[in-house]
Amino acid sequence: MLLRLSNEPRDYAWGSSTLLADLEGREPTGAPEAEVWFGDHPGDPADVDGGSTLDAVTGGSLPYLLKLLAAADPLSIQVHPTIEQARDGWAREAHLAADDPQRNYRDDNHKPELIVALSDRFEALGGLRPVEDTVRLVGALGSSAGPDALREKLTAADDPLGGAIAWLLSGSAQTEVDDIIDALGAASSEEFAAELDAVRAIAARNPGDPGVVVALLMNLIVLRRGEGIFLRAGLLHAYVSGLGVEIMAASDNVLRGGLTPKHIDVPELLSVLDTTPRVVPVLRPSADGAVTAYPVDVDDFALRRVAVTGDDIELDVAGPAMVLVTAGEITVAGSDGGAVGVPVGQAVFASADESVLVLAGAGEAFVAEPGATRR
Repeated sequence: MLLRLSNEPRDYAWGSSTLLADLEGREPTGAPEAEVWFGDHPGDPADVDGGSTLDAVTGGSLPYLLKLLAAADPLSIQVHPTIEQARDGWAREAHLAADDPQRNYRDDNHKPELIVALSDRFEALGGLRPVEDTVRLVGALGSSAGPDALREKLTAADDPLGGAIAWLLSGSAQTEVDDIIDALGAASSEEFAAELDAVRAIAARNPGDPGVVVALLMNLIVLRRGEGIFLRAGLLHAYVSGLGVEIMAASDNVLRGGLTPKHIDVPELLSVLDTTPRVVPVLRPSADGAVTAYPVDVDDFALRRVAVTGDDIELDVAGPAMVLVTAGEITVAGSDGGAVGVPVGQAVFASADESVLVLAGAGEAFVAEPGATRR
């Protein structure tokens, strides 16, 4: 069974007013358009062509959520729990209403994520930079109360990055935060020029937010079209700008660490956060061949990018699968031979009884499946 899917963009404030419209070749609405969800998540299940929604077809059983994401402004700095942490947190917060703003855990699942850039430049922050590198970056801010205090936290013997983040988000460091943000204006560093430019832009959109200084501790990642990053549990991250295809486990568990007016539970954030410095590897498309896989070590989802250039491409799938079209004109055919034309910005859902899909036409598509089928 093949079903064509669509959905209305979600109007989060950080969304772009042009990126999704440009992708789909339509006039912008003038409103922010942040995400389009293709899944059966109860928060916004995809619309099925002809009526109904995908959750009515699947019973809410999909292990993944596929999205288009379009950011004009930075998303909140955040981290996601392991499945064990999610189950524990969900049980501890059972007494809170589902919509309580103090609730950290919206379900009992983990939320690993993979994003692949569709724009020519996609900026993100991911992982914590080695302490010695960040100390050199902070040196570019000069010597005043804020930078000096941050350097002191970063040279502590025990968990300097965790300690610095706890201090910045505690509410007691606002004077130093303001001083650090002021110092950004005149800061200069050949080594960290791109990082300083990125954080200055973040500060302009988030005046006075301690998350601006947390961003100074994180790696700047610039993706080109077709490149991706996998964000596992415990990894601090934030998307900054650009258009991408995102896939994640079907969860809404987010612990926030700045750049947001929403609830920040600092102790819970730190209990989930991995403060080990690390570089987030960039997953690059293969130089040849029509199909690129983005390997991840979770069972919830797998994602492949398919370049269709005129010849039919036959793909083995172990559904339930989705085909999201991001460029050109593509049709998808299943076991009964019937072909479904898919406009850019829409998707086809293939039920679990479909084992082979044929993509025809010319363009680009992303194929999502449960991850256990690709490992």
